[in-house]
Order: sequence, then structure tokens, then C-alpha cells
Amino acid sequence: MGVLLEIKQKLKNFYSRYEFYFMPLFKFGIGFAYFYWITQNLGFMQQLNNIYVLLILSLICCILPPGVMVFVGFVLMVGHAYAISLEAAAFLFVLILFLSIALLRFGSGQGMVLVCTPLAFSIGLPPLLPIGSSLLGSVLAAFPASAGVILYYFIRDLSAKAETLRSSGLEILDKVRLLADSLIQNWPMWLTLIAFVVTILLVNLVRTRSFDHSWKVAIFAGGICYILVMVGGSSLLDNVTVSIRPLLVQTALSMLISFVLEFLFFGGDYTRTERLEYEDDDYYYYVKAVPKAAVATTNRNIKRITSQQVEDRRIEEESSGRRKRRPARKKSGRENSNKKTVIEMEPEADVANVDFEKKLEESLKDL
Repeated sequence: MGVLLEIKQKLKNFYSRYEFYFMPLFKFGIGFAYFYWITQNLGFMQQLNNIYVLLILSLICCILPPGVMVFVGFVLMVGHAYAISLEAAAFLFVLILFLSIALLRFGSGQGMVLVCTPLAFSIGLPPLLPIGSSLLGSVLAAFPASAGVILYYFIRDLSAKAETLRSSGLEILDKVRLLADSLIQNWPMWLTLIAFVVTILLVNLVRTRSFDHSWKVAIFAGGICYILVMVGGSSLLDNVTVSIRPLLVQTALSMLISFVLEFLFFGGDYTRTERLEYEDDDYYYYVKAVPKAAVATTNRNIKRITSQQVEDRRIEEESSGRRKRRPARKKSGRENSNKKTVIEMEPEADVANVDFEKKLEESLKDL
């Protein structure tokens, strides 16, 4: 566990250092995947069905707020629908208008959830969206998630009925009725929408409780709730068929990825939980503090020493030693006035010529 916590801390430090580059890159990848999904499912207008157009739109969206990505996706959808028929474009425009009003009123600032909803279906992990969005967001994620589910199923049915809508034998009212039936009587869509909403509400409710390991319990509860709603709804609705084995595999993988998200974005250390109680003039406060699990990372610097570096170091030490052995500067008489007089001995070669009696007399005179 300590190794995992150290890796997590290093990832956090690395991300905080290069966050300025990671966020545009992440938004570019999500935007390109979202626009590519639209062109793969519709792709009827040749002017928009171009990889370079998708790259340019993704580059524009990577430096702008996520709401711009949602708006550009809506424009692509209406443009491809216009290539099918005018009625399809008008119907899709009215549907997007209602969804946009609901998003601006209730789910403002959570447009990335709507963008990721069809991507979760395209990678085969639809339960990951309600569980993950409720873990990392709030209960208001139910609105963009519901809008994403509606757009996913409607675009898929629109692509399947494109040839029928293109035929000139149908009247305008018949085309509108066909589009309305693909939305209103799309029972798999409504069952999935209910499963998404119930799962988001349950996961968010459990996650915000104060008992230990609430995030892990919320993930388990969300996965089981999604399975029960899908299986129970398919048994009640005759037009809906749910494969049990793929549903279990998808939910298990989504829960596993959600545990990874819990470890990266929460990771509380419940062994050091503290409960505090205090009061003021009006209230009693009961606070539960769960510290974040973290470890101190070690930075290892490996320095390679070659033989040439050793030789250069030895030469440098020898040159510095020579500089240290320079003769000391002679001090002035004023500096030596307060110090004891030192009698320097003559060299041994002149000892024989010294008059010791004279020296002794001079010393006695001084005394």
C-alpha cells in the first residue's frame, strides 16, 4: 500500500507541475473523440466528415471552456441531420434547444458529463458514467447525463432511419411522426435514463454520508443498483431485452475503474480518523476529520563519476593547496606594537661570529 501511495503522490506532484499542459491535452482528446463519434454515427454531410475539420475543432475547444465543446457538437449534429432531411434537422434542433435550456437551468458547468456519456457507450462501459460522475461531481450530474443518453439513442436511431427519411415518398408529417416515435417509444432509452438517474442519486447519497469507507460502499451500491434497474426494467418491458452476462461484465469493469478514481481523488486514511466536538452560543458541532492517505516521497539523485572527473578533481585540489601555501603578508609595525617581541635566531652558519658578551651587556642596559 505504501508503494501505491508513493506513486499517487508522485503523480499528483507531476500533474501539479505540468497542469498547464495536461488540461488542454485532455480536452483535446475528449473533444476529438466526441466529434469523431458524431461523424461515425451520422457523417452524412461531406464537408463536415473530414478528419482535418475535427482536428481544427478539437484544437479550438481545447483552449476554451467545456461548454463550447458541447455547442460545437450540437452544430455538427444539426449539420449532419440537415444532410438527411430538413425535417430531421428541425426536429433535432428543437430537441437540442430543450436540452440546452434544461442544462443551463440545472446542470450549468457540467457539460463534460454530457460529452462523456456517448463515449461511455461507445467503449462499452455505460455504468462508468453515472458512478464516476456522481463520485467526482454532484447530484446535478443527473441532468447532463440524461441529456447525453437521449442524444445517444436518438442519433443512433436517426442514423438507422436515414434512408427512410431521405425518400421523397413520405410527407412532412410522416417524417415528423417517425422521428417522434423514435424518441418517445424508444423504451431502451428510457430504461437506461432511469438507471442512470437512480444510480447517480444513490451513489451521491451514500458517498456524502459520514461513515467509514463511504466512497467504496457507494461504488458497490451504484453497481448493484444499475444491474437491478436494468434487469428489472427488462423483465417489465416486453420491447426491451438486456443480456445479463455483458451487463455484469460492464458493471464489474466500471466498478473497478471507479475504485481507481476513488484512490486517486479521495483515498482517505480511516485508521487516523478524528471526531471533534465543540460549541458556540447557538450550536453544538460534531465534526469527523478523515486525513488523506499520503506518504513522503524520496528523491534519489544518481551521480556518475568517471575517471576523468576524478583526475580533474585531483588537479583542482592540488592547485588549491598550492594557493593555500603562499607566504603570509608582512604585517606593519603598527600591527606588531601590541604583540610580544620575538627574538629571531640567526642562521647556524653565523653562530660562531656572534659576540655573546656584547649581547649580554646590551640586555642588561635595557633592564
